[in-house]
Amino acid sequence: MSPRASASVCGVHVLADDAAQWKLDPVDQARAACAGGAAVVQLRAKRATDRAALAWAAEIRRCTRESGALFFVNDRFDLALAAGADGVHLGQDDLPPARIPPHARDHLRIGLSTHTLEQLRAAQAQPVDYVAFGPVFGTHSKDSAYDERGLDALADAARAAAPRPLIAIGGIDAERVADVLRAGAAGIAVISCVAAADDPAAAARELAARWRRGLESARC
Repeated sequence: MSPRASASVCGVHVLADDAAQWKLDPVDQARAACAGGAAVVQLRAKRATDRAALAWAAEIRRCTRESGALFFVNDRFDLALAAGADGVHLGQDDLPPARIPPHARDHLRIGLSTHTLEQLRAAQAQPVDYVAFGPVFGTHSKDSAYDERGLDALADAARAAAPRPLIAIGGIDAERVADVLRAGAAGIAVISCVAAADDPAAAARELAARWRRGLESARC
């Protein structure tokens, strides 16, 4: 695990996605996320060339520095390093975290998506700073080979992930933030509820506000 504090990844993660269905490109999605108070912005460039993804990443890096958010690149640790990102988020089919060169791990926080308790337990042996789990609810933002996991499975996953933070993924919107927080998630990751919103910055702001209120309620 990276020597840097993993607590900094907690909160609202907004994925800036390059799917054609969104009205804003990834840079404008990221700007909205930063304006709305996202803790982490992730560039998810599944369709772009490396050159285009790196150009987006440079703009998003500037935006996140100004807002104080962390910046992650999905899938590609090399692009994350080239962009000066804070971390890389990996999927089950990406390069295993342990295969990322040590010099890269010294500079990048590493997140890993999991979808079953077996995958999550396997992640405990990997050099990762946090794990994601889902889809908690049904999602149409991206293809998934996994069915909706539900809140009970999320709670089991959060316990199994400890002491690493667990980020809930899949079908989460503002109305579900409190439920996800009560289940033990340390953060949420979203795409469509920001990218598809009429006012993406306001949508991100509402998510962050609900997350803060949920934390305050949990402390009471």
